[in-house]
Order: sequence, then C-alpha cells, then structure tokens
Amino acid sequence: MPIKRIMFYIISYDIADDKRRVEVAKTLEGFGSRVQYSVFECLLTQDQFDVLMRRLSALIDQTTDSLRSYRLCNACVDEIVLKGRGEVTQDEDVYVY
Repeated sequence: MPIKRIMFYIISYDIADDKRRVEVAKTLEGFGSRVQYSVFECLLTQDQFDVLMRRLSALIDQTTDSLRSYRLCNACVDEIVLKGRGEVTQDEDVYVY
C-alpha cells in the first residue's frame, strides 16, 4: 500500500452570500484550522484535498464567489513568516474528515 503524502494547503474564500459563506467555513473547519476570517490552513492528502474541493465547489456560486487554494512544499512551509498572534498549523491529527 503506497504511503499517502500529506501536503500543506492555504485555502481562502470571498463569498458574497452569508448562508453560503457559513457553509463554506463549516466545511473547511472539518478539514483544517481557521487562521484568519476567510483563510484556512489544512494538512491533507491528495484524496482529502479532492474531497474538500468537490464539497466546496458544490457550495459556491461560480459567478459571484471566489475560492483559492495554494499547496505549499515543506521548504515553503518552513519559510512562512508570521507576525502577531497565531501559529502555523502543524498537527494533522486534530481534524475530522
């Protein structure tokens, strides 16, 4: 059985409708950590990421909403600069899939 590689993702959104915005946030809370109001950090396998994107795609309105995901390599994660409160997400075992 191949080992599933966990990658670091930053996912952000700009959702026009309050109800859709809440649903998107609730979905993301099941996969990662909210680090700013509309920004989440997620540690996911490719399969988990695919499931998340399918769920989010079903929630958003493609004509009015925006959803962005950025996958970071380990070297890039090590270069994250954080000022002020908070910390970079590190523990993938805290999420409910």
